[in-house]
Amino acid sequence: MKFLIIIPAHNEENNLSFTLQSLENQRFKDFKVMVVNDGSTDKTSEVIKVFTEKDSRFTTINLQKSAHQPGSKVVNAFKKGLDTQKINDFDIICKFDADIILPENYLETIEKAFQNNPEYGLAGGLLYIEKNGEWVYEGNSNKQHVRGPMKAYRKECFLAIGGLRETLGWDNIDSILLENLGWKEVVLPELHVKLIKVKGSDYTVKPSDYYGKYFYFLGLNRFLAYIASSKEAMKSKSVSFFFKIIKSYESCRSQKLELKISKAEQKIINDQRWNALKKKWLKM
Repeated sequence: MKFLIIIPAHNEENNLSFTLQSLENQRFKDFKVMVVNDGSTDKTSEVIKVFTEKDSRFTTINLQKSAHQPGSKVVNAFKKGLDTQKINDFDIICKFDADIILPENYLETIEKAFQNNPEYGLAGGLLYIEKNGEWVYEGNSNKQHVRGPMKAYRKECFLAIGGLRETLGWDNIDSILLENLGWKEVVLPELHVKLIKVKGSDYTVKPSDYYGKYFYFLGLNRFLAYIASSKEAMKSKSVSFFFKIIKSYESCRSQKLELKISKAEQKIINDQRWNALKKKWLKM
């Protein structure tokens, strides 16, 4: 199976070389890398050039600078890179971040998993971050969910879900839609991926605004959005945090901001959330 790996990169001069070097070191060699230089103002382009000049598997395109919006910016860059490729030339489509370090057997293990399990639609490892000189499990998501920095899709699954959505919550929307279509998302825990930069560290959006917008663009109805907001407020032990999230969510609703999912997909997402809620809390 052949991999197409697309890496959006914005001002990643300090991290990108580690990512590209870890790809060059892969034991599995049948892949192509497209680095999308998304309006970088640092030396990201010079880092990319080191690899494109010595290895024909590495390619790049340059985009104009765009506003930093969680979710939509990175997916827009990903799609610009995808548009330059013939998707039918590949079997596995990857969206990787520009600040991860992959173990040498990453692609090899992913390829074997897809070969041996035709029902697998999305696969990936677990993220690890450095703390006190040691790499420890990030723990920012459950171990059954493939995180955004290291997504690998079977091409047929990727096409079936309509690709990635330019919106906050895209990396949960894909999981829900593919499961609804009968595909499986699988985390391979033996694959430890090192995350160099902590996600969200460069976001200017307030946490309450982030969650409110996230629940809106995920397509959650008011009831489920309020339940999700209360869960985040309980984690923070702050009643005011709940009302701030709700204010952000309701602001999006009143503005009728465009969703990147259809009415049918909204129903799928809400049904999945409701079923998960009943299973966990109502024991139904």
